[in-house]
Amino acid sequence: MDPKISLLLRIFDEAYNHRAWHGPNLLGTLRGLSAQEAAWRPAEGRHNIWEIALHCAYWKYAVRRRILGLKRGSFVLKGSNWFPRLDNLTKTRWKSDLRLLADEHHALREVIVALPAARLKQLTPGGTMRIDRLIYGVAAHDVYHAGQVQVVKRLSLILI
Repeated sequence: MDPKISLLLRIFDEAYNHRAWHGPNLLGTLRGLSAQEAAWRPAEGRHNIWEIALHCAYWKYAVRRRILGLKRGSFVLKGSNWFPRLDNLTKTRWKSDLRLLADEHHALREVIVALPAARLKQLTPGGTMRIDRLIYGVAAHDVYHAGQVQVVKRLSLILI
C-alpha cells in the first residue's frame, strides 16, 4: 500500500476506533453508553450524544459520496447533517444507530484503501476540496466530536 494512503488510514482509524495518543477516540467515548445516557441533552436546543454519533456517521457518508462523485440524498436517514433524536429512544434504536456509524466508517475506509495515491491531491468530482484534505478532515471531525462527547458525559454526571 502506498505510504500516503497508509498514513491517512492510520489517522482515520485512530480517530474512530484505534488506540490513539490523545485519549479516547470516537468509538471509545460511545462505548458502554445506554440509550438513556446517549439521549441526555445538556440544555434545551443542544445536541445529545446520540445526535452527535449520527452527525459523525453522516459526515463519513458525505466524504465517501464526495470522493466517489455520487449524488446527494442517498444517506439511509432522511435529512442531512443533524438528525434529532427526541422519541423512540430505545436500546434497540441506539444500537442500530451505532451500527450505522460503524457501517459508514467501514464503507469510507474501503474507499480510502482502494484509492490510487495519485488521486489524493485531486479535487473531488465537481468539488473544490482535495481528497486527502477530506480524509484527514473527517478524522479531525471524529476527534473533535469525541471530545464533545466526553464533555457532555461529564456534564451529565454534574447536572443529573
